[in-house]
Amino acid sequence: MLLGLVFAPLERLWPQRRDRLFRSAFWVDLGYFFINGVVPSLVLTGPVAFMAWALHGLMPDAVTGAIGQWPIWLRTASAILVAEIGFYWGHRWSHEIPLLWRFHRIHHSAPHVDWLVNSRAHPVDMIFNRVCGLAPVYILGLAAPNDPAGTLIPVFVVLLGTFWGFFIHANVRWRFGALEWLVSTPAYHHWHHSNDGPETVNKNYAPTLPWVDRLFGTFHLPPDRRPAVCGIDAKLPAGFWAQLLDPFVATSAPAPVQSPPRSEAKSGTP
Repeated sequence: MLLGLVFAPLERLWPQRRDRLFRSAFWVDLGYFFINGVVPSLVLTGPVAFMAWALHGLMPDAVTGAIGQWPIWLRTASAILVAEIGFYWGHRWSHEIPLLWRFHRIHHSAPHVDWLVNSRAHPVDMIFNRVCGLAPVYILGLAAPNDPAGTLIPVFVVLLGTFWGFFIHANVRWRFGALEWLVSTPAYHHWHHSNDGPETVNKNYAPTLPWVDRLFGTFHLPPDRRPAVCGIDAKLPAGFWAQLLDPFVATSAPAPVQSPPRSEAKSGTP
């Protein structure tokens, strides 16, 4: 409710693209909004607790002990950076590995991007990406399972990432000048959903820090234009439950090429 009260008025006042509030697929996305607010947390509770315990022992005690002495602000800032790189590669693998793309393409099936599209994701996709971001945080001891402050750091990382995810999907026309080189914005992330051509797809994987894309060669942000087309060429089921089942019943997965959406259309992959 709070997220809707924040973003729905902003999209009415400063829209990049005029659209109805109750647009096509609104109720499907609302279903994802609620299921992804509950299921990933429930499913991850046990595995993340085990991961915290198991991965914490991979690093030498001297390293985790030294990191544990850092002030909380430094550990939190380091966790945000480390998690960002994990999220980046989890997201990128979801585009490049056929099995993962089966689940992730649900998120990219939206023909237009707004704040609620952030929730249009298969729970398996969300769980995989979240584990990719949190695992290195635990390995390095930035989120120590035996430290009260260390248990709060991953919670903060997830909450920050969740709110920022809604922001960068928002249908607003704002631009932020030089700040767009430091933190992700709607103008930056909407290019990630672009289907304008092979040179624009599979860009801007980083959820919060665009310079991570620059580091790995996937940054794309033209200064004077926006994406003309969003979405993918593949046709997915329209219904909520049919979309949830689709990755498990698809007869084949898209090839891991530079442009999964275009390759699906040419190869006839369902």
